[in-house]
Amino acid sequence: MALKSDTILLPIQEMPTSWYNVLPDLPTPLDPPLNPGTRQPIGPEALSAIFPMALIEQEVSTERWIAIPPEVLEVYSTWRPTPLIRATRWEKALETPARIFYKYEGTSPAGSHKPNTAVAQAYYNKKAGIKRLATETGAGQWGSALSFGCCKFGLACTVYMVKISYEQKPYRRSLMHVWGAEVYPSPSDRTNAGRAILAKDPECLGSLGIAISEAVEDAATNDGVNYSLGSVLNHVLLHQTIVGQEVEKQLKMAGLEPNIIIGCCGGGSNFGGLILPFLADRLEGKPIRFLGVEPTACPSMTRGKFEYDFGDTIGMTPLLKMYTLGHAFVPPGIHAGGLRYHGMAPIISRLVADKIVEPMACCQNDVFAASVEFARTEGITPAPESGHAVKVARDEALRCKREKKAETIVVGLSGHGFFDMGAYDAFFAGKLEDIEYQPS
Repeated sequence: MALKSDTILLPIQEMPTSWYNVLPDLPTPLDPPLNPGTRQPIGPEALSAIFPMALIEQEVSTERWIAIPPEVLEVYSTWRPTPLIRATRWEKALETPARIFYKYEGTSPAGSHKPNTAVAQAYYNKKAGIKRLATETGAGQWGSALSFGCCKFGLACTVYMVKISYEQKPYRRSLMHVWGAEVYPSPSDRTNAGRAILAKDPECLGSLGIAISEAVEDAATNDGVNYSLGSVLNHVLLHQTIVGQEVEKQLKMAGLEPNIIIGCCGGGSNFGGLILPFLADRLEGKPIRFLGVEPTACPSMTRGKFEYDFGDTIGMTPLLKMYTLGHAFVPPGIHAGGLRYHGMAPIISRLVADKIVEPMACCQNDVFAASVEFARTEGITPAPESGHAVKVARDEALRCKREKKAETIVVGLSGHGFFDMGAYDAFFAGKLEDIEYQPS
């Protein structure tokens, strides 16, 4: 069914049945992960202690399309495909000739894009005979998503939640408890990694790097337990490409092609899932801009170095070539907890280095101001993470107004902010601090 380009809601009846693997199409191959001890490239077997073989194979696959298992599609079908909505009221308020569309992933049970990979990871681990998954979470979107995925496939789930977010967002952990997970503030006294951090700094606010160290240790030292990561790794971005594939179909129905695609960036899974299905078009010469937005308080792409680094604080993971602020970096307690990771996914980092992705950073007061404007025109309250993409979309729409250009802008609205209203209260009270990264 063809639709007019001014249609507000762009629906599709069927979701994609395969994930798109970008690795065969990257213009520059990724640098291999390295053994933390020898600094030599590692093989898939090095990951078998904490990941099932099916996910390890996806991590290194050269197949362009990987079929989504029927069991995963069945769970997806409770909320996918998700809507692509034209922000006509926001366009009118901005007086812009631009067409702004937002891909809304807040319709999932966990309220974000994270279940796209959580459900898949839980399925593959269950199939491999694993009994429990251990993971980290920042703001709680990933922890709640994995809790949901584990609940669907009968796995136990342990979540190490960054301490500042554990305290700021109590209802995220309540949601994890609803789905049967156990949740601990990180750093915790349950692991050697957590105890070591607490011995140095009993008041540590935590970081994703620290929480990853705890979850990896938990998985590596207990039988029947695997580790599950919500971003950064290739297989995680792979699972998220269902989002960008749906956007492709939805825009084609309206006879439109995107000029700009914008997403927030913490570890890179949301942004990667949105843009990677459009990479071939960009490489063929179509003028599509990919804008990745991060916080000024944790600007790995805009202020970090492109080098090998650990994915965790303690140094237990393989070394990955990525943009990083250093694995020891502990970010300040901004409300966009999902964007407080010290590094960026190797795939996204490679595209930044190749000048295909344009990275940019925003202060949180500007983010919340744009999010409130969006909510008052479109009705949906963005998560603080998603608000970073909203803020840059606003900037681009106003540029189109100045330049009198009717460009098509696609925004990844990766989740709703219904569990983040305390952050909005702080914004209205003038209590949010704009924090600029300060190298140590």
